[in-house]
Amino acid sequence: MTEVVVHGSRFFNEDCIGGCRRHIADTSVDLIVTDPPYGIAGDTLHKHYNRDEDFVIDGYVEVPADAYGEFSHRWLREAARILKPNGQLYVVSGYTHLYHVLGALRAAGLQEVNHIIWKYNFGVFTRTKYVSSHYHILLYEKPGSGKRAFNLEARYGLQEQDGEGGSLNYQDREDVWIINRDYKPGQVKNKNELPVALLVKMIQYSSHPGDWVCDPFMGGFSTARVALGLGRNFVGFEISQAAFDRGVKALGAITPGDLLDTLPTPEPQALANQGKPWDAAEIAAFLERYAALRAAGVTKKDAFATLSGEFGRGRWAFERILKRYGGVSRQ
Repeated sequence: MTEVVVHGSRFFNEDCIGGCRRHIADTSVDLIVTDPPYGIAGDTLHKHYNRDEDFVIDGYVEVPADAYGEFSHRWLREAARILKPNGQLYVVSGYTHLYHVLGALRAAGLQEVNHIIWKYNFGVFTRTKYVSSHYHILLYEKPGSGKRAFNLEARYGLQEQDGEGGSLNYQDREDVWIINRDYKPGQVKNKNELPVALLVKMIQYSSHPGDWVCDPFMGGFSTARVALGLGRNFVGFEISQAAFDRGVKALGAITPGDLLDTLPTPEPQALANQGKPWDAAEIAAFLERYAALRAAGVTKKDAFATLSGEFGRGRWAFERILKRYGGVSRQ
């Protein structure tokens, strides 16, 4: 076993199951983001898919297919133990052993928040079936009496729009993500590395600066680099000596928080009455004012923009009132 401490974060060159038991206390981690081995002979896939492995680090450790169910139960029990109440877990999974992962998540007492589909480029070409070009991202929560972290406007304010008037916040939070893999021709890399944009999104929404993020299967240390770059603390495990040595060496070039200045700044718009209950007088005033604007030829979109300033509420609040009291279509 080797432990290395960098920037106050902890990195272990050992198996994560026994390592978690030895080194991580109960209920001490805020967020787990991980991409475990897939149990599909990943160490030999280049033989079947004509992959160029010249720049891939040796030492990838696969899990035998017939042991995958027990493997999933063992590491997810540890994940549930170290998570704080209301702490969260993102697991990236292929479909081959997805049923094992889902069963182990439930057996560990974790609760589903979202089942996200990640659509990526570089799908494997096939002639006799559809091309596989997605992974599953399972977001689960450890039950607790508090509230799980979810930074609603971490990336886009609720009022920010694209060029066609669509909500950027809504689009970013849909559960199908189209994010390309990082293309690294001629660069040394781990066999499977999650793209930085994917990791940034998960960590931004589901943790706060100073939180502890864990990756039990560090691989190329991508999660570690992004977590540190976003000002989080980190603890993780990697069983491969070659991957661990390369990953630790690369951490020296990181300044904690250095990704924060590279990200777009969201533009949250504070609305005075957002989230507050309506009273009867306000409902009547809104319906009357909305009807007058529409009768004057104002579009629904522009009417909502005007009413937002007057009533201190957003579009969805207006839609709910119209549907319930106004008998007006959402079209």
